[in-house]
Amino acid sequence: MITARTLILSSAAGLMALSGAQAADLPVKAKAVEYVRVCSLYGAGFFFIPGTDTCIKIGGYLRVDTTFNGGAHGAPAWSGDFGQQNRYADYFVSRSRIALTVDTRTATEYGVVRTFGQGDFQFNNFGTSNPSNSIGTATGLNANLLSTAGGGYVAVEYVFIQFAGFTFGKSASAYATPWQGFPGNITSNLLGGQNTDTGVNNIQYTAELGNGVSASIGLDDPTVWDRTAVYNLSIPSAIGANGTGSNAYAGTHAPDIVGRIRVDQAWGLFQVSAAAHEISGSYNTLGAGGVPTAFSEISGHPETKWGGAVMAALQIKNIPTGAGDDIKIDASYAKGATKYVIATSGTSPSFAMFSGSDSAYQSVGFGATTDGVYMPGALGTGGIALTTAWGIRGAFNHNWDPYWSSSLFGSYSAVRYDGGANDNLLGAGTTSAKGAYCAAFNLSHPGQALAGNAAGNYTCNPDFNVSQLGANLRWTPVKNLTFTGEVQWFHLDQKMSGSSVFTATAPKPSALYQFKDQDTVLLQIRAQRNF
Repeated sequence: MITARTLILSSAAGLMALSGAQAADLPVKAKAVEYVRVCSLYGAGFFFIPGTDTCIKIGGYLRVDTTFNGGAHGAPAWSGDFGQQNRYADYFVSRSRIALTVDTRTATEYGVVRTFGQGDFQFNNFGTSNPSNSIGTATGLNANLLSTAGGGYVAVEYVFIQFAGFTFGKSASAYATPWQGFPGNITSNLLGGQNTDTGVNNIQYTAELGNGVSASIGLDDPTVWDRTAVYNLSIPSAIGANGTGSNAYAGTHAPDIVGRIRVDQAWGLFQVSAAAHEISGSYNTLGAGGVPTAFSEISGHPETKWGGAVMAALQIKNIPTGAGDDIKIDASYAKGATKYVIATSGTSPSFAMFSGSDSAYQSVGFGATTDGVYMPGALGTGGIALTTAWGIRGAFNHNWDPYWSSSLFGSYSAVRYDGGANDNLLGAGTTSAKGAYCAAFNLSHPGQALAGNAAGNYTCNPDFNVSQLGANLRWTPVKNLTFTGEVQWFHLDQKMSGSSVFTATAPKPSALYQFKDQDTVLLQIRAQRNF
């Protein structure tokens, strides 16, 4: 009996142990891991980086542009082979680009910490096959870059950190308007005001004052964005065949000091901006092309000067022509800071345009874009003579329906050199910017009409105006996909008159050229998908 009872208890214990072991081997359902969690704090598209409290958004666009009779992104035929309209100029230029953006934000006790970066992966042809132009060949370039088969390049746009009202990095200048150089156009070359649409290295602070009023102040690195050129007009061949000279700017010594006050309301926006800009020359004695010589350092240098710019901007929303319609306009004035007026998404252009003539081999129009000029010596300019510029640009934007919209845009800009063309006569010296420029210009373009010399063939005046007028039509068949066609007219109102025999840049011959205003028209077509 005892034996039987022992056997039963032992068997029961064994079964219980076996049952426990089997239960331990059964799979246990794990808690689901939330790999992607939507972050709704900062708008659509943000999600939390797994394991952190930081939200991130990946975005960008894919864009394809083709410009007929112009450069990439709608640059008019205002210089180079395009301006000459010679056989090396391509009839059209195309660019394909995919832009990738990364936006991260983290809430802290000091407010949101934000980082933002954009890289553009793109490919385009240069628009010229001229072998004397290094960008038209692989000379001096990495063979994997730009217009080589299977090539392309990466361009860096905005890269910045924002924290407690401060911005550090490559961002839009505190001087800029929200629309930059794009009040309604797609061309990256609408002149008439400042443009830092791909970012300038800076440090800035913005204070929100309430009721839509804000104030910003910043320090911008002027090396890339805010300089045009300073000409030393005493160097050999100071002014070349195209009316331009060699840049004699000194190194960067001080940042541009910029600021703005802005009012944002339901009716639109009003903004006033100001900038201070340093203008400095390298040396009084320079070699051909502006290169230094063994005598440069001991020759001294012109005194550094400060110039600057001011701008007023206005946007009017909800105008009665239609839902979402608006008008954007800004006006600028600059002294020694011409890039704040003659500005593009790249460098400031100088102008050299050729066309037909009924009294000469061809006609030509020049426009040299500078911050200032100097001519050393007792009869010289007495330092850097600053250039003056002013401009206005704007657009009317209209929505025809949810799928079709259009813009009418334009600009007018002026560049002025102080003084008179004859300031360089009869031992009077070249005390003005215009007098010094014309003295140098005459050496490469003979026949200037001088005081007391009625036999002159032309009158010298480096002042010029540029006008642009354009319109576009956009079709958005589905959300975030837009097709655009844009036509732009560009006019160079140059102030030279008469004609001169001179050696133009090859392939142009040495011949008689008539100084005359110039015009060009371009067509730009774009397809863009935002994501």
